[in-house]
Amino acid sequence: MSENIYDLANHLERAIRKLPEYEAVASAKKEIEQNPEAATLFKEYTDFQAELQGLMQTGQLPSQDLQDRMKELSQRLEANAIVSNYLVKQQQLSVYLSDIERIVFKPLQDLI
Repeated sequence: MSENIYDLANHLERAIRKLPEYEAVASAKKEIEQNPEAATLFKEYTDFQAELQGLMQTGQLPSQDLQDRMKELSQRLEANAIVSNYLVKQQQLSVYLSDIERIVFKPLQDLI
């Protein structure tokens, strides 16, 4: 292979940053940062996500209280147009990232 794999990875990283979907997420994130209410809600969301991940890593199931908090937070996220827009844009970008991940890891899957 004449091209260094790290050069290819760095090229891919730069190309991802140029995607319109990436730029849309970056723009939506700036909107959150400029709106105190949205920023507070988004921080609450990311903190809650971290709490859930911690539980999952230890094999614990979410309690009913946690499930109720999740439902209430989801409703508040959907009701906030700025945060909701960010989450939609992020989901659109994740389609690209999932496709790229599938392509990049295909050689490893072939070995299994």
